[in-house]
Amino acid sequence: MLPALNRLRSSKDFARVTKTGHRATTASLVIYLKNDQGFQPEPQIGLIVSKVVGGSVTRHRIARQLRHAAREHLLVIPPHSQVVIRVIKDGGDYINELHHGIAKIAQRISGTGVAQ
Repeated sequence: MLPALNRLRSSKDFARVTKTGHRATTASLVIYLKNDQGFQPEPQIGLIVSKVVGGSVTRHRIARQLRHAAREHLLVIPPHSQVVIRVIKDGGDYINELHHGIAKIAQRISGTGVAQ
């Protein structure tokens, strides 16, 4: 479970991160990251699980698994960052894809020096 301080909840924040953040794509996930000094110092993570993935029980199970896995990445995600994890396809290895997606986006950010 993610601590309350690290949960992204505002629909405006979700919209801003998905429209203007850096993006990394895997087979079943799209990971967006927005870094701005105006945010709180702790990174925040939010999830979007599409109905294409399955019914309510399936979507909530996947969300719980991803929240638990995302907790491990809180130290890797830069301070003042907001991350949105979007599940776009059913049947993926979400945990491994999350690890690869976070690594991709971290590499992209380190290549540019700072995330926008």
